[in-house]
Amino acid sequence: MEIKDNEFSRQFETTVNGKMASIEYSVQERKLFLTRINVPEGVDEDPFVSDFIKDILEIAEDRRFRVVPTHPKVAAFFRKNPKYKDLLPPGIRL
Repeated sequence: MEIKDNEFSRQFETTVNGKMASIEYSVQERKLFLTRINVPEGVDEDPFVSDFIKDILEIAEDRRFRVVPTHPKVAAFFRKNPKYKDLLPPGIRL
């Protein structure tokens, strides 16, 4: 999956079935806050969103950011995938 970091709109973007899907974010003090998920209609959300979040977490790891899951689907992803919990900042438990 090819992900574009649109810094002007503060969102990670990709295309699925010819439509744009995005996850909005904000960056503060080396922390990446994932705040909103936009998925086009007709897309099976669960597997797509999981793959999308995995790719974004790889980007965050490369940039040495910590990830703060403010969206419920992102928090659920961290609960289901404990191997990514090392990306959470200290003091955040899910």
